[in-house]
Amino acid sequence: MEKKSPRIKTLLTPGEVARRSGVAVSALHFYESKGLIESTRNDGNQRRYRRDVLRYVAIIKIAQRIGIPLATISDALGVLPEGHNLSPKAWKQLSSQWREELDSRIHTLVALRDQLDGCIGCGCLSHRDCPLRNPGDMLGEKGPGAHFPDDNDSKN
Repeated sequence: MEKKSPRIKTLLTPGEVARRSGVAVSALHFYESKGLIESTRNDGNQRRYRRDVLRYVAIIKIAQRIGIPLATISDALGVLPEGHNLSPKAWKQLSSQWREELDSRIHTLVALRDQLDGCIGCGCLSHRDCPLRNPGDMLGEKGPGAHFPDDNDSKN
């Protein structure tokens, strides 16, 4: 008697992808709305994902874990050919794009950690002089009134 090998499904339901990837179905729908992953529809108009979506979801989760914004993830995935299975070489190329951003973030966090030591016991959090709250008195340049630093201010 000939033994049949198990048939590998080429299309997966959202529930199957969610179970195998560890993300909620709602997250899959969100990623799809942002253009990070794609689905097709079957005759009953139900979503189906190709198997390679599991790798893309893993990449998205890894990138999010290290703080890469979804827009940056989308840009990186957007250069891959459609239906491309990510090889180790392609992953290395993709992840190297994020290395500089991650190194910069690490540098910023180390500097903030080192500056934090100067605030222990101080408690002033001076709006004018505090290197954590108002680096280089950048808020003073915005004129009178209440201002809060945003991400763009810290990059100037």
